[in-house]
This record gives sequence, structure tokens and C-alpha cells, in this order.
Amino acid sequence: MDFTFNDEQQQFADALRRYLDKNYGFEARQAIVRSDAGVSDAHWAAFTELGLTALPVPEAQGGFNGGPVDMLVVMQELGRALVVEPYCATAVGIEALRLAGTGQGEDVSLLERAAQGEIKLAVAFHEPRARYDLFDVATTASGQGEQHTLTGTKSVVIHGAQAHHWIVPARANGEIALFVVARDAAGATLTDYRTIDGQRAATLQFNGTPARRLSGPHSGAAALEHIADYGTLLLCAEALGALDALNAATVDYTKTRQQFGQPIARFQALQHRMVEMLIHAEQARSVTYLAAMRYSSEDVDERRHAISAAKVRVGQAARFVGQQAVQLHGGMGVTNEVAAAHLFKRLAIIETTLGDVDHHLARFAALPAFISTEV
Repeated sequence: MDFTFNDEQQQFADALRRYLDKNYGFEARQAIVRSDAGVSDAHWAAFTELGLTALPVPEAQGGFNGGPVDMLVVMQELGRALVVEPYCATAVGIEALRLAGTGQGEDVSLLERAAQGEIKLAVAFHEPRARYDLFDVATTASGQGEQHTLTGTKSVVIHGAQAHHWIVPARANGEIALFVVARDAAGATLTDYRTIDGQRAATLQFNGTPARRLSGPHSGAAALEHIADYGTLLLCAEALGALDALNAATVDYTKTRQQFGQPIARFQALQHRMVEMLIHAEQARSVTYLAAMRYSSEDVDERRHAISAAKVRVGQAARFVGQQAVQLHGGMGVTNEVAAAHLFKRLAIIETTLGDVDHHLARFAALPAFISTEV
């Protein structure tokens, strides 16, 4: 299978990297993280101008109809620069509207506005005490047709406070359905906070909050899992960029840190460590690229198999590379003054978002293709 990016994808990646190298350096990123908003409207406008917001949106709604591989290209670059803007959350919200929406009316309007960068989206996957179980949904919906009201709580909604609309799973007549809720809807309250990796998250509470049910042909529990797999794929792609940046930062640091009168990069044992770090990153890259190719498979189990395999390998690589980078940086590796510490924090959060290594190992092992039929 050929994993080489085509010319358009490579040019897009190069343009995005040039912008981030020039305008989104480590100090600029830290200033955004420390700001009250935690995100930058100026950078969001630049992403819109570069075409990032339109990339995942279907052509019929003014987008570029970018597929999983196109998004992988983008997320790698964003991960390399530790971008904290709500791009991933919005892209997952766009995928939710694409999968669960009708392709008409308000669904079209939201996609068009998202493509133009006018609105941001977020999917409220998590609930208190549900851990990684997507289907442990206690939030309830009551109503008829498209118009409902929601009651319940969603926790750790990534960039929930920055989103203009939330896609919220809730139980309607005992079945899981997906609903669109406006941030300013009556009865909706949120608590915004910064996570340890510099991102933003929120707790959402609904008390008779008006919501519109997504009524497309694929809008139930299966769609929720599909959307979560898309989010998992984007996280894996982001992790690849962070792994590359952390490996590069570690090599550079070992060339300057002196021990016994010479740079520690000359010590063969440490060279072996850095080679192992590179191998972990490359293995994670291979399985993530494969997951991107198989995400759109009509075979649901094939998609699940590929996504969970990628999340497991990326999670293992994130932990190994992060721990080794801290060891090789010494005490500097856990200080806020160096990018390595922030890269490790981001990788640690990615590993535990939408299912950690153990969760996805269990999911992988439960798939029919993994279970042997031999006695």
C-alpha cells in the first residue's frame, strides 16, 4: 500500500508548516495558553484563509471534501506545533453533521458556516463516571420530531466553551440519538477550564435545554461510535507530529548538554535510546496511516480494527518517547521552559482521550477477526 502523499497534500502541509514556523513558535503558543481566552481569533482567521476549516466539509456545502488522509496531513502539522486552537474539535463536529445530519436545512447551514470559519463545533462524548464507555449515556431527551429538550451533564468536552454549537448524545425513548445544541440555548450552563496540556475543556449542564435532533439515516449509537473513531484517528495523527517534534527536540538537546567534557549525544548507549524513540514513532506512523486508509471502509469491523490498533500503538509510543525524552533532558525535561515538557503532556492526554491503550486493546481483542475459530 502506497502511503506517499500526493502533490496537493504535500503542498498543503508545507504551506501550513511555514505559517506555523513563522507565527506559532513555542513562546507565541505559550502566550495564547496563558491568555484568558486560551485560543487566538487571529490564528483561527489565518487557518480559515489557509483552507483548514473548509477542508473536511463536503463540496456541496462550500468545502474541499477532504478525506481522512487529507486530515492526517493537517493534524500532523498542528501536533508538531502544539496548536491549541479548537480545530480538531470542530473537525470532529463537522464529521458528526456529515454522518448524522440530513444534508438539508439547518445541517447545511452549519456546515457552510463551519467551512467559512464563522462557527466552531464540539462533540460532547463524555459523561461523569462513564469512563471510556460511549454508550453509558445518562443525559435524557424528551420531545417529538426534531425539537427536544435535554437534561443531564457532559464532562471534559474538549473546547466546549469555544464552540458555538455542541453535538450531544442523549437517550430518547431509551435509544441513543444525537442532538445539536446552541451554546446560548436556555438552560445550558458551562464551566470552562484549562487542561494540563494547555488545551481547553468544559463541563456542560443541561436543564430542559432546547435541542434539535439530527435525523439523518445514520444518527444513533452506530454513528456515535463512528464519530468517536474519526476523533481517535485525528488524535493519532496529531500525536505523530508531536512525536516528531519531541524526538527532534531531544536530539538537539543532547548535542548541547555536556557530560565528561563532551556532548551526551556522543554516548553510544544514549544513541541507542534515541534510535528506539525513532522506531516507536515510525511504527506509530505506519499503523496510523493504515487506519486513515481504512477509516472509510464499508466493513465496520475493519474500521474498528484499524482505529484501535492505531490508538494502541500511538499510546505506547507516546509513553515510551515521552519518558525517554524526559530522561535525556534531565531535570529540564519537566520544566515549563522547554517545549519537551509540553509535548510530553500533550501526548499523555492524547493517550487517555477517547480510550487509552488498555481500552483499545480490549476493543481490538473483542473483534471477530481477532478471535480464532480453531479449537
